[in-house]
Amino acid sequence: METRSSIDSSRPQYYLRRFLQHLVLDKGLSDNTRSAYRNDIQRYLTFIENIKLTPENIARKNIEEYIILLKKLGMANSSIARNISAVRMFHLYLAENSISVHNPAGDIEVPKKGTYLPTVLTIPEVECILHSIDMSKLRGIRDRAVFEFMYATGVRVSEAVRVTKSDLNNEHGFCRIFGKGSKERIIPVGESALFYIKRYTNSVRMDLAKNGKAGDLLFLNMRGSGISRISVWKNLKSWAEQAGIKKNISPHTLRHSFATHLLEGGADLRAVQEMLGHSDISTTQIYTHLDREFLKEVIRTFHPREIKGNT
Repeated sequence: METRSSIDSSRPQYYLRRFLQHLVLDKGLSDNTRSAYRNDIQRYLTFIENIKLTPENIARKNIEEYIILLKKLGMANSSIARNISAVRMFHLYLAENSISVHNPAGDIEVPKKGTYLPTVLTIPEVECILHSIDMSKLRGIRDRAVFEFMYATGVRVSEAVRVTKSDLNNEHGFCRIFGKGSKERIIPVGESALFYIKRYTNSVRMDLAKNGKAGDLLFLNMRGSGISRISVWKNLKSWAEQAGIKKNISPHTLRHSFATHLLEGGADLRAVQEMLGHSDISTTQIYTHLDREFLKEVIRTFHPREIKGNT
């Protein structure tokens, strides 16, 4: 155990180094977590230095002032919570090793995660983006198929780029998706998306796949390999700009829009959660037994692209 006499109290960076060693050697935290805590504590030490205090004599009210400062800087509640966690662990380490005579952060509460309001496109905005895609180009045919599929299913972009031809059952209108943690779920695919996917696979993909680089992957780049998440993001941004959409969107915006439009149309919340592959599904039995035909009927009844029959 370190003693107060063995540490120069004017050396907060020394405290930081020893604390980070403690996280790895004693707590077994990962390099990523250690890196995040290093950044958080370095920011905290800068604050302490600016108010001319040291980690030894800082008080609870000073830590509360620090939290208020983080909020004023616009930091998300989730990031503030991690910062507070780092500060609490840091002061606990100082107290347990007799570097500090008290722990001013011991009863500092971690704020609850605030409600995150993601960017959502209106139904006309989605239609505008889809209709802005130049279908006279091979890239356009491919992109229309990708975005129709993502909006029809609400899948994550990481899931969409991994979908294979074998995963898609055109006859019955379902697709097998492997989500986070390799958890498998079956999602209905509407007729509009199937129409554009069929057009893509029967023309564009057939030519792109000739070099044999893609294997069974469904969505390919123009060199014949599997399309990347970054490419999907860039392509969506490009078509959205051409459509005159000013919102800051990403592929995840299509996922949020899928869920929002279904729920606003009256779809059952449980069905939407099932299709999204929400993390609660793995621990909530009620979500795991939904009938697949019921999910398919939800898409037919409430999805904007199916109601309007835009094929």
